[in-house]
Amino acid sequence: MTAVPAPDAFAPAARLFLKVNGAVQGVGMRPFVHRLATECGLAGYVRNGADGVTIEVEGARVEEFVRRLTSEAPPLARIDTVQRAELPLAGDDEFVIRESLDGETATRIVADAATCDACLAELFDPASRYFAYPFVNCTHCGPRYTITRRLPYDRRQTSMADFPMCPDCAAAYTDVRDRRFHAEPVACPACGPKLSHPIPEIAAAIRAGRIVALKGIGGFHLICDGRNADAVAALRTRKAREFKPFAVMLANAASIAAVAEASPQERALCSSVARPIVLMRAKPGVLAPAVSPGLCRVGVMLAYAPVHHLLFAALAGRDFAGHDPHAANDFVLVATSANPGGEPLVVDDADATRRLAGIADLIVAHDRAIVVRADDSVAQVIAGAPSLLRRARGYVPEPIALAEDGPATLALGAHLKATVTLTRGREAFVSQHVGDLDTAETLKFYRETIQHLIDIVGVQPELVACDLHPDYRSSQMAEAFGLPVVRVQHHAAHVAAVAAEAGHDGPALGLALDGHGLGDDGGAWGGELLLVEGAAHRRLGHLAPLPLPGGDRAAREPWRMGAGALAALGRADLAVTFFPDRPLAGPIAGRVASGADRLATTSLGRLFDAVAALLGVRAAQDYEGQAAMELEALVDEPAALAGGFTLADGVLSFAPLLAHFAVARPDARTGASLFHGTLVDGLAALARHGAATTGLGSIALGGGCLMNRVLAEGLSAALAKSDLTPLLARRLPANDGGLSFGQAVLARRAFSEI
Repeated sequence: MTAVPAPDAFAPAARLFLKVNGAVQGVGMRPFVHRLATECGLAGYVRNGADGVTIEVEGARVEEFVRRLTSEAPPLARIDTVQRAELPLAGDDEFVIRESLDGETATRIVADAATCDACLAELFDPASRYFAYPFVNCTHCGPRYTITRRLPYDRRQTSMADFPMCPDCAAAYTDVRDRRFHAEPVACPACGPKLSHPIPEIAAAIRAGRIVALKGIGGFHLICDGRNADAVAALRTRKAREFKPFAVMLANAASIAAVAEASPQERALCSSVARPIVLMRAKPGVLAPAVSPGLCRVGVMLAYAPVHHLLFAALAGRDFAGHDPHAANDFVLVATSANPGGEPLVVDDADATRRLAGIADLIVAHDRAIVVRADDSVAQVIAGAPSLLRRARGYVPEPIALAEDGPATLALGAHLKATVTLTRGREAFVSQHVGDLDTAETLKFYRETIQHLIDIVGVQPELVACDLHPDYRSSQMAEAFGLPVVRVQHHAAHVAAVAAEAGHDGPALGLALDGHGLGDDGGAWGGELLLVEGAAHRRLGHLAPLPLPGGDRAAREPWRMGAGALAALGRADLAVTFFPDRPLAGPIAGRVASGADRLATTSLGRLFDAVAALLGVRAAQDYEGQAAMELEALVDEPAALAGGFTLADGVLSFAPLLAHFAVARPDARTGASLFHGTLVDGLAALARHGAATTGLGSIALGGGCLMNRVLAEGLSAALAKSDLTPLLARRLPANDGGLSFGQAVLARRAFSEI
């Protein structure tokens, strides 16, 4: 049978210049282009530059090449634009990969990617030179962002520069037919990084109930047997983390069913190349009780680095030779970030010895440096689609598209869950999760993150944005850059972030629901209906203020919010009854009732705390959001209390619901369902008020309270029933982790309006 020539086969020879922009470095783009050009019988060259990938092709099938360039691109590539120009024929007789060019950066590196199936097959193949090698990778997987110092993405710009390639790896690197052709992290046991301890020794320690600090892709994990109650309890004691939930790591997707009830969307998200921690309903009685105390869900992530797969094989008692890494494995590891005392994630070997010696029984390091630390990302499925709670490894530095050009803006985020954002043209690069700016170590990491983002994006900021609150460390740092500073109101930034991420252009109506943010009037806001138009915003409504006894202490001690709520209802006398083990409850309620304590807040987060206290769920918090999370965990099916709220002149009050809790005193589970159901109805009514006032039909839903899946899904459904379009944060967290993005959006608008 005679082959039919391709449509372009008889076209006259032509030469094209192509500039490919996007996530096109570190993804096997050059070897892909080389193979494609060879298949099409074309001559020319491809090379990396700081501004993208440059291609010149010459021959009869150049149009076929252009079509296939985008339709068959490597799996990790993200092509944004392909610029083209016709050139005169040059008479080249072969296609080559040229040396990379330095210069002004306008491309980007991709995020770290989980080990691909082809590398996994080699990992457990005794005939492969990568057999049992904990650092196997190729152009389709492995570390990228966390080992890269700057662009263009070449081995000399990464921490792999310390490992000269052996002859075999050099041959693979230069062989266009090899999967590792120009794979910058390529290495093997003969020339690459090495683990400090053998896998069997690590597995034996875990089986014996010991705690291991294991260096991975973006930092160290603290790991132990997730079914060993004593081991998990010991980890909590040593890490001084009494209640905050731990994540667990499983070998693969086939192992999820043993520990959790996962929806198809949750399984798909967990199995994605980013390998985030995914919240899913835990099966009772499987994990050690201390893994996620007081919660109904557990964070599950799948093994994503070769060392993890080797470790799970050893823990299951299986030989590496012929091991199937996709077969169900019943071993469960607790895998939590190695960051004692709220400090940033440990990444350095010497630092691990200093900071983790009192926590881990065994510290397992390796000699490939981590250039930039990155925690595991955390996600959940809300209304059928992924939504990030913490954005780091696997997602950073993938940019968020902006609607328009503007000055290069550095936005510094908030004080808690800090991130930074740097804009370049119509792209916003949001950093990995940094954390709370409470310690010297975290502030050092914060500064490192800013500089690395500038290096990797390749632009110098022209403008700095920060929060309105003068006491935030991030706000205090803004002036140090010597650039124009735009101070952005906290909740306006939340609304702008969600709207801009969704590609919403023009005026944005939104609900900003969180724990605290400085309001325009100097008050403590946190339950706001805002109209954001251009760089300006207007408050259209809010939650009715609740007493805030003790100021910031009330956020750590929900019983104070409960006592204050009782006083506001005229039932200060009940404070002693509700909180008999808190000697100050009566006096504090009395001060509020007398008007001596006038601090108040419109925060939805503090309303959650008040309700949790009144229902006996949580009187004091070990970690931020604990009361709200435990309250959410009690909800089976939300059910609204008739007449449970009032709405007048844009002020939404849940006083009737609080009065019901004070008098009827329902059990915690019934009360949690009533609270969530009534909350959804009340907030939907407030949103409808905003829509009627402005004529806008989309509602951006931002702020940390939108991490509550019951609230987010219930409110989204209620808005949809009212013919309103809910906009939820998806690629960035709804909490303060996405705030720097909103700050950048509003600051650029403000600068352009000057």
